[in-house]
Amino acid sequence: MKNKVVVIGFLAAAIAAMGAAGCASEKQEQARLRALARVARQQAEQAALAQAPGGTIKEGELEDDNGKLIWWFDLVTPGSKAVTEVSVDAITGGVISVATETSEPQTENK
Repeated sequence: MKNKVVVIGFLAAAIAAMGAAGCASEKQEQARLRALARVARQQAEQAALAQAPGGTIKEGELEDDNGKLIWWFDLVTPGSKAVTEVSVDAITGGVISVATETSEPQTENK
């Protein structure tokens, strides 16, 4: 019985360590991507906010989408349950796409 407790404790510690390593590598990846981006997050946010007047940014991140650096933002607008997803090119600052997500099927404007 003691061996089972020790093994379970060891496994729990190993899983926790792997989770911490995953967080660290994600932070390193974000730092690497930010170093490659020519458009700062603040500039990309302004471009995204222009697509949803009165909206606020709920969340956003920088991603490598098949070799293309893209800022992705989810925006919410007061009085609406819809979420507007805006993608901004992290090299040029141009808006790539705007999509509205609702509980209904998604619509997209390019």
